[in-house]
Amino acid sequence: MTLRTFKFIVERHSDGYLAYPLGLTGVVMGQGDSFEAALYGAKSAVRAHIEAFGAQTLEDDYEVDAAYVAEACVVVAKSRRCEG
Repeated sequence: MTLRTFKFIVERHSDGYLAYPLGLTGVVMGQGDSFEAALYGAKSAVRAHIEAFGAQTLEDDYEVDAAYVAEACVVVAKSRRCEG
């Protein structure tokens, strides 16, 4: 058994939490009523994803030193809701 460390993003929403890893090819998420439940679900999903699709889903040279959250305005269609 090999251990690999992942960084996870955990988002809080009005209806619970959503967590997903960085450095993995494919879409993998966990959700729950708490931070811990969402993280646990995401870790389980990572394990299942690697078992199903193999180690090639791991990005070998992908090392995240830090993760940041940024807010940016993106104009979509003819929407003009953005300011600044």
